[in-house]
This record gives sequence, structure tokens and C-alpha cells, in this order.
Amino acid sequence: EKTAIETGLTDLKSALEGEDVEAIQAKTQALIQASMKLGEAMYAAQQGSAEGGESAAADDGVVDAEFEEVDDNKPAA
Repeated sequence: EKTAIETGLTDLKSALEGEDVEAIQAKTQALIQASMKLGEAMYAAQQGSAEGGESAAADDGVVDAEFEEVDDNKPAA
């Protein structure tokens, strides 16, 4: 994916040196597509690591409970 973006960028730079608008647009679209693929891969990797973090947090043995604070210095009624 990185090489596809680098190639697309190089192709676009060389197309910008000319005056062929259609070639510039085609190279721009190719670069956009390569960038979108990289973005999708990054998003998928981020989602995978986030799901792994949630499952690890669920297995930590923490119990949700209510409590009442007792003052040891207060005489019993």
C-alpha cells in the first residue's frame, strides 16, 4: 500500500509538469484510491486493537458493588 501511494504520488507529480488535464485527474483519482485503501487498513487495524482492549478489560475480575461508609468513632445506636 505504501508503494502504491508513493508510485501514485510520483506519477501525479510528473503529470502536473504537463498540461494534460485528463491525465492529472486520472493520476489524482489513482492516488485517492490508494490513500483510501491505506485508510481502510488503518481503520481496521485500529478496530481490531480496540476490540482486544475491551475483552482484556472485561476479564480483570472487577466487581461493581455498592457500599456504605461506617464511622468507627461514632457510638452505635
